[in-house]
Amino acid sequence: MKIFMIILFAVLIICAIIVTVTKNLLNSILVYMAFSLIMSIIWICLQSPDLAITEAAVGAGVTTVLFIATLKKIHAIQDDRREDENFDTEHEPELGDVQEEDTYEGK
Repeated sequence: MKIFMIILFAVLIICAIIVTVTKNLLNSILVYMAFSLIMSIIWICLQSPDLAITEAAVGAGVTTVLFIATLKKIHAIQDDRREDENFDTEHEPELGDVQEEDTYEGK
């Protein structure tokens, strides 16, 4: 049991580091959810089922849903389907296209 707790604490620290380092907000939220679930397992191992249930429900459940809803509200998460009818795929730049840029020629 002691080795299992050490592994859980190590994964908990790794999750905390990943959440702080990652640039993608959705990935941060998913790792935070994993962090809460691991904390829930730790609370169960410490014989505190009431805290485990609360951590699982609030930390991994409600908070994750609120974070994802917020990201969707501020348009940080885009839908796969395009709702804009004026979207024109003919004018999208392709991989090899060179776009014109303003250049500054200093004297």
